[in-house]
This record gives sequence, C-alpha cells and structure tokens, in this order.
Amino acid sequence: MGSASGTAPGLPLTLTISLVNSGTGCTPLAGYVVYIWHCTRDGLYSLYSSTLTAQNYLRGIQVTDSSGKVTFTTIFPGCYTGRMPHIHVEVYPSLAAATSYANKIKTTQFALDRTVCSTVYSTVSGYSASTTALNGITFATDNVFSDLSSSQLAAQTISLSGDTTNGYTGPITLGIKI
Repeated sequence: MGSASGTAPGLPLTLTISLVNSGTGCTPLAGYVVYIWHCTRDGLYSLYSSTLTAQNYLRGIQVTDSSGKVTFTTIFPGCYTGRMPHIHVEVYPSLAAATSYANKIKTTQFALDRTVCSTVYSTVSGYSASTTALNGITFATDNVFSDLSSSQLAAQTISLSGDTTNGYTGPITLGIKI
C-alpha cells in the first residue's frame, strides 16, 4: 500500500463493531480481525480512484478485544452514483491471516440510514457531490442492498446518533457462524 499519510476531510464518524458467533448464542469473538474501508465525502476510494492512487486513507484493520469489539474513528462516507452510502467489511480469523484476501471468513457491507445521509450531505460543507448521487439511488435499486429483505437490511444498517456539528457514532453487531 505504500506509505501515504494523507488525511481525508469530512464529518467525524466513530464506528463500533461487535463481532459475535451467531452459531453459539452470539458469544463475542475475541482476537479476530476486522478490516473496513469506504469512500471519501466525494465518493472516491483511496488506492483506486485515479486522483487518489497514492493515498491509503479511510481503510483500517483492528483486532477485536475480549468482548469482540473494535472501534474505528473515520469520517462520514460519501455517496457515489449507483450505490447507497456504505462501509465495506471483511473479517479474518487472526492478524496473521489478514495478510491475504484468501483467508477472509466474512465479507459484507454496512448501510447508512438514508435520512441521516441526506441531512449530512445537504448540511456539511464538502458533501455536495454526495447529495446528487444520493438523490439518484434507493436501497431497492442498489445492486448490493436490493437483494436483502427488510429485516436483513435493518440488521446491516448502522444505528447512527449525533449531529452535523460534532459528528456521528454508530454501533453495529456483526454475527458470523463459526
């Protein structure tokens, strides 16, 4: 990934993920690795968007603690044409295993509440491109989230609290059958 150290501007977001074993009554999964990544407030991805290939921000990995939790401090993701706002997630059984994509045990995406996104994009400076993209998409027309039932979508949507001045926090539980 190189040694890029830039910072992506945007509204603060603190995301806490609780990783649990859905096969054993949702017991916490300690020592697992959670890797997340998402786009900038303009809907671009570091490493992949042509203007950001030298950057590696808005990506991170953490090892779950004894209660199966990790907390990421990032920015509120933007929206791009054809996709609802989301955060990509991969889970690995250990830090050593996280060095190869082939070792992942779960791949998913977390959705963001449309109403909160609309408020952020129309209120916070720098998110105007995301307003246009959000107006052109729904969960029903998104090529990933459209396959989910309403209960599945609810389970994959981060419960956000906060405001457009101080930022948002969002806890979410991710169950994996181990």
